[in-house]
Amino acid sequence: MKQSATAAALCACVAGMGHAHAQSVTIYGVVDTGIEFVSNVGTSKDNLVRMPSLAGTVPSRWGLRGTEDLGGGLKSQFVLESGFAPDTGASNQGGRLFGRQAWVGLSGNWGQVAFGRQYTMLFWSMLEPDMLGPNTFGSSSLDSYLPSARTDNAVSYKGTFGSLTVGGTYSFGRDTVNAGPGPSGTNCAGENPADHRACREWSVLLKYDTSTWGASAAYDSIRGGIGAFGGLTNSGLKDDRLTVNGYANIGKGKVGGGWLRRDNDGSTTPRSDMWFLGASYALTPALSVDAEAFYLRFHDSANKAWLYAARTTYTFSKRTSIYGTAGFLDNRGNLALSVSSGAAGANAAPGGNQFGAMVGVKHIF
Repeated sequence: MKQSATAAALCACVAGMGHAHAQSVTIYGVVDTGIEFVSNVGTSKDNLVRMPSLAGTVPSRWGLRGTEDLGGGLKSQFVLESGFAPDTGASNQGGRLFGRQAWVGLSGNWGQVAFGRQYTMLFWSMLEPDMLGPNTFGSSSLDSYLPSARTDNAVSYKGTFGSLTVGGTYSFGRDTVNAGPGPSGTNCAGENPADHRACREWSVLLKYDTSTWGASAAYDSIRGGIGAFGGLTNSGLKDDRLTVNGYANIGKGKVGGGWLRRDNDGSTTPRSDMWFLGASYALTPALSVDAEAFYLRFHDSANKAWLYAARTTYTFSKRTSIYGTAGFLDNRGNLALSVSSGAAGANAAPGGNQFGAMVGVKHIF
């Protein structure tokens, strides 16, 4: 009897091991922080030295990623990804546990369908041509939505067929968190039976990639709702972005650029254009440089801004690197943007210039 029980336990253990082998779960993350200097903060034009809470070269995060082979080319997948502030350890994205991503889906040769909090197609469109990406001095200094283009309650589809990628998202309520104004939470929960348009989001993507170059176009539209931040206080108001961009790999270097048009009903200057052009180059296998220029112009307004930013990175290993990055922002008209997107509270005076610099360490696990 005792031997039978032991044999049964071993069979159960072997069966459990076989089931575990069919599923792969990975823990991953990035810790990226350093010391930042920002000049001419506010009307008193003070200098600020701080440790940013949002980003150095990339935002700090940790997550779980899993997949299971269901047979016949079908797989189930999930991602749970948490953003955190390395200076204090607090959760970012308005205090969400998994504020960066929280989705589950199915994939096959036909593409992937996913449900949950996830990136919009605008994010995937900007990933290759924007050389500095979410760097503390970069495109997010001019438009904080770009590295935070993700929505709650979303259904997505994305499929790649040869060189062509197509995709789309639709959200029934784009942002349930009240932590703004700003990308951390815009207080637009949606899923309202009395107003089906409230706080909806949709996006589409068309992307073509080869081994040496690529181009894409994406459209992203968000609706307002009662109490929503950013001036989108009813469902008849929307904030739309259209981008056309591209990149090319040239030897050890890469160039990228594009155009982003924004029509924002919540702004007193609703229509704007942002152009960007950048390059990256590997000086050695361990040392690389990136540089990018941005021009933001609001229609029928004196408001405009030029931003110039650069970064040098030295890589000790596949996981650990150090970097230095700097940026200069020239506001015009009544614009009071900050050169830094690393944390709130560093805006310039209206029409003011700012210089920013940062040194830091990034570790990937």
